[in-house]
Amino acid sequence: MSTRNFKKATSLFLDSISTFTTYELFPYDNFIFYTVLTSIISLDRVSLKQKVVNAPEIFTVIGKIPHLLGFLNSLYDYQYNWPDGANKIGPLFASPLPVYMREVRTVVYSQFLESYKSVTIEAMAKEFGVTVEFIDLELSRFIAAWKLHYKIDKVAGVLETNRPDAKNALYQATIKQGDFLLNRIQKLSRDKEDGSLDKEAQVETVLLFATALHCRKK
Repeated sequence: MSTRNFKKATSLFLDSISTFTTYELFPYDNFIFYTVLTSIISLDRVSLKQKVVNAPEIFTVIGKIPHLLGFLNSLYDYQYNWPDGANKIGPLFASPLPVYMREVRTVVYSQFLESYKSVTIEAMAKEFGVTVEFIDLELSRFIAAWKLHYKIDKVAGVLETNRPDAKNALYQATIKQGDFLLNRIQKLSRDKEDGSLDKEAQVETVLLFATALHCRKK
């Protein structure tokens, strides 16, 4: 957590829940506290449901920790007007709280926006109980940092998805592979003309041409 590797921390915490015995370091309540907080920003909804929300080891303890249960349920249930005190949790959290809350906002913004191809900034601001100016500035920062794949239409006041779909990603990967293939073939052709093409390079040439033909058929 001190290095902000929250995914690794989450994995270690979850793996240790059933075998936790180091009470001399800190209480079990604190251990669950850290587990829940790191899981919120590291797990997808399905994993969060299975490993945290429905976990009996966590359920029996989480109610004793102020604000934590409400914080978890608010996020999981799409209730973004968080309970009083939600921003005060974590006095013992190793990472500075503003850094953690920025990660939380990334998660909740992504969770909210994934249901829409486009949505007005005003509607989103209302959902989160903040001003349009605040949400506009927030989204601009996250988009610039490539944490949200959206673009803002300032004129219409609309947020539109800019997420790369699987087909587009495959197309871009194919283009890159094709460029590499062409460059390699051109180099091997020059070597052949110079008479410096050894047997190993000749085999590579045949394989490259075969690959090129296969890609062309696709």
